Amino acid sequence: MTGAMCRWGFLSTAAIARKNWKAVRLCGNGRVSAVASRSVAKAQSFIDDCMAEVPQQQQVSAVGSYAELIEREDVDAIYIPLPTGLRKEWVLAAAKAGKHVLVEKPVANNLEDAQAMVDACAEAGVQFMDGVMFDHSKRLADICELLKSEKAVGKLRRISTHFSFSGDSSFQQSNIRTDSVLEPHGCLGDLGWYCIRMTLRAAGLQMPTHLTARTITPLQGKDSEGDVPGEFSAELMFPNGLSAAFYCSFLTSNQQTVLLSGSDGYLTVDDFVLPFYDAEAAWTEHDHVLDIDNCRWNFRQHSDRKAVPEYASGEPNSSEVNMVRTFGNCVLDKKLDASYAELTIKTQRILDACRRSDAAGGVQIEI
Repeated sequence: MTGAMCRWGFLSTAAIARKNWKAVRLCGNGRVSAVASRSVAKAQSFIDDCMAEVPQQQQVSAVGSYAELIEREDVDAIYIPLPTGLRKEWVLAAAKAGKHVLVEKPVANNLEDAQAMVDACAEAGVQFMDGVMFDHSKRLADICELLKSEKAVGKLRRISTHFSFSGDSSFQQSNIRTDSVLEPHGCLGDLGWYCIRMTLRAAGLQMPTHLTARTITPLQGKDSEGDVPGEFSAELMFPNGLSAAFYCSFLTSNQQTVLLSGSDGYLTVDDFVLPFYDAEAAWTEHDHVLDIDNCRWNFRQHSDRKAVPEYASGEPNSSEVNMVRTFGNCVLDKKLDASYAELTIKTQRILDACRRSDAAGGVQIEI
């Protein structure tokens, strides 16, 4: 380690890495040491673009080999935004080299691979975390506390989440998210992972007992060996009567909504994954009242907007900056937090069960 800085290596120049480049610069406890791509020129182009907008404190090295990046002595943590189908090899290699691992989602092709990654990091004594940024949002923490205390909606009965965007014909034909080898889970992995994670958070991390799920519309890129879910839905059942549903799609317009329904009201979030461009993150609590007096029926609206001061992105208190700062603290303080690996495994278990139910025609699957 060098002083109080977690030194990052970026293993790939994926688009999302640009957002995390800025997050590392703003976190206060980290810096980017090196970026690897399949060629030095591509890595250097990425560095030049990012440096022009968000300069790092020191020079960043361009590396033309993933293996070379992992072995560098000036790298403590590896950020891995490679496609899902390629991740396992490099997570295992990073752990073997004693590097801490922040990996994008969905984490793995299946639960077996995800468990192997988590176990390798645990055995090597390095931090593991997946890249769900809203896990580190103050808004989410406050909402979960309200649900736990039953102050906002009473006893939680129903969780509904929706994450979608409408990809054009070029996306459907050429994007790697419609490639069954690189991204075998399609919209379920790319978008549904967030829906599952939000459901787990709202449910207090308890697991569902069983579920049913199905692909509504498959998509297949022009060079893909098979199809992937392009539109997907699932129904989950939990103990004590709690139920949940989620819908994700590459074919439906932009929507990132959560509806949390309870015995005394309900709570809504309109931007649970990528917060609206603002200096605060908001939600709305609802407790509508139906007044009946003989022939007069009045349904009165009672809605209360709440918010926390939290920028959407690109500021020191935004969720992606909180994520890399939290990760860096685990590294620098040498206090590993296994709860993030637990979250990943629970999310992967549910995703795998969704795929099994879908493959069997939407039958009920026990988890």
